[in-house]
Amino acid sequence: MGIEQTPEAQEYILLWGEMGSHWGVNRSVSQIHALLYLSNRPLNAEEICASLALARSNVSTALKELQGYDIVRRTHVVGDRRDHFVAELDLWDMFMAIVAERKRREIDPIISRLNQLNVQMAQRSDVPEHVRHRIGRMHEFISTLTRWYQQVRGLKKSTLIALMKLGSKVARFVPGSSDKS
Repeated sequence: MGIEQTPEAQEYILLWGEMGSHWGVNRSVSQIHALLYLSNRPLNAEEICASLALARSNVSTALKELQGYDIVRRTHVVGDRRDHFVAELDLWDMFMAIVAERKRREIDPIISRLNQLNVQMAQRSDVPEHVRHRIGRMHEFISTLTRWYQQVRGLKKSTLIALMKLGSKVARFVPGSSDKS
């Protein structure tokens, strides 16, 4: 019995597809990722098509997207000339790869455009002050988050995990904050 025939695996694949669609990722892309994540061996495109009842073109496109996110990689199996695929199994590495790609695709262009808007507004005197101020604040806010992300991304995985486990307790190390838990 293939993993996709196990009821829990089926539910996980459907759940991952549903979650992906809520995050703006094609359901098929998410389901293929879920199948590869659960698989204990590399799968070729035909196996993925058969397991999920998807068209070959859909699977090919999805595999390219997943490789672009750096959470699926192509591999080879001895005695088989077809490409096979495996998912990143380290959850932290998978999370960081997804965040990095989403930042590159979604946040970086917004920061760039906000910067252009600031430059454009600086050259004009007819922009209402509240518009100038709010766009400037948004640019500063998103830029600050991006700098924070870059700093956090540079920490060792073990440090990041420890910080996550601390949760709100980390606030007691920040001067002027009070722990309200």
